Amino acid sequence: MSKVALFFGSFNPIHIGHLALANHIAEFGGVDEVRFVVSPQNPFKQNLSLMDDEVRLSWAKQAVGDYPRFSVSNIEFSMPKPSYTSDTLDRLSSMEPGNEFILVMGGDNLASFSGWRRYEWILEHYRILVYPRLDGPTEIPEEWSSRITMLSDAPRIEVSSTFVRKSIMEGKDVRFFVPQCIWTSVRDEFVKKNR
Repeated sequence: MSKVALFFGSFNPIHIGHLALANHIAEFGGVDEVRFVVSPQNPFKQNLSLMDDEVRLSWAKQAVGDYPRFSVSNIEFSMPKPSYTSDTLDRLSSMEPGNEFILVMGGDNLASFSGWRRYEWILEHYRILVYPRLDGPTEIPEEWSSRITMLSDAPRIEVSSTFVRKSIMEGKDVRFFVPQCIWTSVRDEFVKKNR
């Protein structure tokens, strides 16, 4: 049985913080694989600057390159929108019964986790790895502590996709915040979308 950490996100765009965290989880988190699940729509966010699904998927695939412990999934593209994590977990577990799926979330999401659809079901069936964020809790609620692990030793790179997009629109050259292989495409696509 493979242990697969699922890293959900819009990846709009994927950046070095995403990759560094995923690399840490792959190498130090006791998992066999980290799978980036590119989400078409977060039910908690209405993002008018969301790039096309296929563009974000392509960026993610290029960014992970040939690193053997990363993969990229578009499973939510064929699911109803908005996409709910519990539905995706359910579908993946049905499709790949030989894998143990582990959910990765940021500390900012942990703060709102009790508002997620079927969050108790998620806790009952899946382990969760939480990476601390400056804007989120650093402690696990006692009643969840048997199912959730705080990645307190993970590197904290406080860069966000919002920062990357905003900086590009301000004419800043933030090429070192995204993988070099996608920088030109990321810059050009966001400039074109916001003309």
